[in-house]
Parts: sequence; C-alpha cells; structure tokens
Amino acid sequence: MYLLRMALFCLSLATSGLYAAAAQGPAADAKIEQIGPSLAHPWGISLIDNRTALITLRDGELIRMYLDTGDVTKIDNVPAVFARKQGGLLDVLTHKDTSGLLSIYICYSKPVTGGAVTALDRAELKKDRLINRQTLFQANDVSARAVHFGCRITIYNNHLFMSIGDRGQRNNAQALTSHAGAVVRLHLDGMIPENNPNFENGAPGLFTKGHRNPQGMAIHPLTGDIWVNEHGPKGGDEINILEAGANYGWPLASFGKEYFGGPIGNGLTSFPGTKDPIWHWTPSIAPSGMAFYDKQMFPELSGGLLVTSLKFRRLYHLQLKNNLPNRQSVILDKRIGRVRDVEIAPDGAILLLSDEATGGLFKLSR
Repeated sequence: MYLLRMALFCLSLATSGLYAAAAQGPAADAKIEQIGPSLAHPWGISLIDNRTALITLRDGELIRMYLDTGDVTKIDNVPAVFARKQGGLLDVLTHKDTSGLLSIYICYSKPVTGGAVTALDRAELKKDRLINRQTLFQANDVSARAVHFGCRITIYNNHLFMSIGDRGQRNNAQALTSHAGAVVRLHLDGMIPENNPNFENGAPGLFTKGHRNPQGMAIHPLTGDIWVNEHGPKGGDEINILEAGANYGWPLASFGKEYFGGPIGNGLTSFPGTKDPIWHWTPSIAPSGMAFYDKQMFPELSGGLLVTSLKFRRLYHLQLKNNLPNRQSVILDKRIGRVRDVEIAPDGAILLLSDEATGGLFKLSR
C-alpha cells in the first residue's frame, strides 16, 4: 500500500509538470542572513527608500527597519486590528506621487460588530507616527471566522488593487453582492473608478470574483498584467492573471480536494464562463508573497517569478516562457521557516519575511 501511494503521488507530480528542482538549482551559491532582531509573525514589507523598509507584524505593530544596521523603530497610530488566527495587521505598501508625497497604505482585518472585515487605510508618515490616517475601504462580508482575509495590495497605473478572501464561506466568492473572494480596484484616494467592470448588482469596487484566498500579487514588468496567487483547499493553489470582470471559478472549479477527502463540489477543474489558472500546485505549497525578479545580482533569476511558500518553507522560482510559467525550481528550502513575503531590494538582493513566532527579515544575496 505504501508503494502504491508513493507511485500515485509521483504520478500526480509528473502529470502536473511541477517537479521541484534539486538542491543545486538557481542561486545555489547565495548566502542567507538575518537583518535586525527577531520579529513575531511579520506579514508584509514595503521599501520606503534604498535603506529603509516598513514591516507589519500580524499582532498589530508596524515597524520601520534600517536595512544597513537592522535598527527598528515602532510606528504609532496604527489602526486597531482583529488579531486572531489569520487576521491582524497584514500588508503594507508605500507609494510616492509625482509631488514627492509619500503615502502609506495598510491592509488589515478590521474589528466590527459581528466579527471582522478586510479593510484598507491610507496615511502619511511623520517621524515615527502615521498622520492623516483614514479608512479608504472596508469589505461588506462581515464574519466572525478568522480566516481567508486575502489582503495583498499593489498599485498600477494610479489604481490600487486589493485582494479579499472568501472568509471561509466559499459560496460568497460567487455572490456578486459580496466583496468576499474578490479583487477590488480603487483610485488612490479610495474612490471607485467609473470604468470598473459592471457586475450586475455587484458590490462597490469589484474588479474580479471567484477567488478563494489570494495572498500574493505582482505586476509583470513587460506586460503590465497583474498576477495573483491564491491558496487552494487540499491542493489546487493557483496563479491567475487578472482580467477586468473575470470570474476565477472558486468554488465551482478547483484542482484541489476537500480537507476531509473527496472532490470540491462536482469535482470540476474548469467551469464554463470562468477563467482557468495559468499555473497550479498540487500538493499545496501555501503561496503568499510574490515578486518578479529583474535585477543583475542573480542573472539566472532575471525575468522569472519568485513565490514564497508557507507550507514547505521555501522560496520558489518560476521560469517563464512566452510570459507564462513554464517550470519551477526551489531556491531556498527550509532555512528560515514559513516564508510569508518577498521584496526585491534595489541592489538585487532578495528580502524575505519569516512568518514564525521568532521570525524576522532575511536577505538572500551573493
């Protein structure tokens, strides 16, 4: 029976085309080092400049870290968060406009009557304090379940994109009146763009629907497409390319299975009227952070996609062919614990967050 299970396991990998590379893969000579002190469950990182980063801690702290010294300063006036299980202070994004004004965007689980919602605040940073902080958006899917907040954000072409998970209530991902299982698109001031796609009776701001728990988002440097990765159930983690008004199928279609065994719904991997993923992982890797690599420190990674793995505690590199994933390899394997987020430093070093109780910021370089 053991040999049969192993044969089936290897067959599933082969048919998916998802073999991980051997230990001697790209960046095999890279060194990994921790910057600064241990941090409890860091979630998101965004650079302010070449030597300074903002990092969120899931329990509700925002810190500034100096990358050359590792010194840390706590930032005040952070929003109150629903810090339970997967909820808390999640993603952070810095954005400087044409006038030089630096805005700080924070995605978090906001406590409300009945539970929590995924929310977005914008503020400015003055010394060690957020000022002029205001809530730009909060989802309408109130739930006491402390799971599947999504909460990854990016900015492209003066629009802000934010992912929202299904909050553990999968059918809401197909309910157009709900923000659950969606990516929303906003102006940078939180207003809804007039040219957003028209979902009939749709919740304000919807850009796409049918997601499960999207926690990675990156902009393709050549096409400008926004790529999103998302957690599947037991298997079926996905990468999708966002198209305005598209539906990505959850839970009507999935490459995953129920945690207790058996198919999702009717066991379909594709459903009419919905978009199929451009890549999927079975077994699940639990993807979170994601970034395209276009620097010269690791030329063998240039043009590829980096994806962090919580489950396998890895950093993956996906090589692209015709601007789509072609094959993957493992760059970092079980060296720093659960890998939550990835950011590319200006010099080409790869910054990684370890989401452990004694995690922190790590730098991969050569």
